[in-house]
Amino acid sequence: MRKLLTDTAWTLVPPRGDRHGPLPPLLLVLTVVTGLIDAVSYLALGRVFVANMTGNVVFLGFALAGAPGLSVAAAVVSLLSFLAGALAGGRFGTRLAAHRGRLLSATTALQALLVAGTVIAVAVAHGEVSSPVRYTLIVLLGLAMGMQNAVARRLGVPDLTTTVLTLTLTGLAADSPLAGGAAPRPGRRVLSVLAMFLGALVGALLLAHAELVHILLLALVLLVVTSVTAWRLSAGAPAWTRPPA
Repeated sequence: MRKLLTDTAWTLVPPRGDRHGPLPPLLLVLTVVTGLIDAVSYLALGRVFVANMTGNVVFLGFALAGAPGLSVAAAVVSLLSFLAGALAGGRFGTRLAAHRGRLLSATTALQALLVAGTVIAVAVAHGEVSSPVRYTLIVLLGLAMGMQNAVARRLGVPDLTTTVLTLTLTGLAADSPLAGGAAPRPGRRVLSVLAMFLGALVGALLLAHAELVHILLLALVLLVVTSVTAWRLSAGAPAWTRPPA
């Protein structure tokens, strides 16, 4: 328990000189954004994911088999948009590989622009998710999530991929003392799971009691805050901005 609490505290408030600096808490914010956006895509855009591509591939298989309530077109568009976003994120990662702070700041700024596009689309449609609005949101959000996934991978902070939890959950169990493991980074792993859960919970609650545009606005604010914070904290190129060894 002591190790869990210590690791949790170090993830939320990294000690001076930590090799990842403020990246862990910033990536936890992006994990919350993922939960919010997947709540939008699954609950408001017709049972499709824009961040969880494992689920999307499974949905595509179900849809091709004729399962009701699933769309082949939506799954394919989401997959292609995510891949395009990941390609763009990979190019950013190569170009800004020497400075992780600028990489995170630039990527989240572009994500914010994409999410702002979804806010405009929903506002123009007065909240009605017609087919054109649905596919506009799938494309823009898929691009944003693909970029986020690729850049989180490039940043190289263990257990904080921001969009995938399967390996994180596996690590919690397989590396635990009960399995004979040393339980590295238990706090970070727990926080990653809780961040995704919190985003999904808040997204679902907002969809039930508020407007779709409010969730998108919340995601937009979180992305802008992350971008500005990463930019300000990385001024002067502190040690944590260097690529991981």
